[in-house]
Amino acid sequence: MPFAILAALLAAQAAPADPPAVTLPQAAELRRQIEAADAALFELIFLGCDPPQLRASITDDLEFYHDRDGAITGADAFVDGYARQCRERQEPNAWRSRRELVPATLAVDPVPGLGAIETGEHVFYERQGDGPEQLAGRARFAQLWVLSPTGWRLSRVFSYAHAAAGPNAEVPPAPARRP
Repeated sequence: MPFAILAALLAAQAAPADPPAVTLPQAAELRRQIEAADAALFELIFLGCDPPQLRASITDDLEFYHDRDGAITGADAFVDGYARQCRERQEPNAWRSRRELVPATLAVDPVPGLGAIETGEHVFYERQGDGPEQLAGRARFAQLWVLSPTGWRLSRVFSYAHAAAGPNAEVPPAPARRP
């Protein structure tokens, strides 16, 4: 591509765009809102069973990337998988999981005119049937939340660095955060 065309494309990208689609709250309120959206979403995913509510919590073009399970693209595929898990969890001796955010690792950064990027770590607990809950593992995540007229919706997810924990394992300390 000739340099003049590339320069014109870059200049067009750098040109002021239309006003931002959404106005984001200030940093402390943005963090509070994302933390609340995160908690509600993961409670629904791991403890609830409401596919229509999950569908309303994510964007149509959701992309979910998992370092062990692969990729899921599209809201319908994600909700279909969730609905299957809901049915499986109804069995008396089924495995049940719970996710817990590691608060000290949470970071929320604004994406002007769109939403926020949330990063952090979480731990997972499992139990079979009504058995005791045990720490099962830890992972890192990065999520893009989009602010819509109806509230925060999850759009992109990277879930990675999954590590298993043995029975009765202690939650390992979070790595030091970079400034």
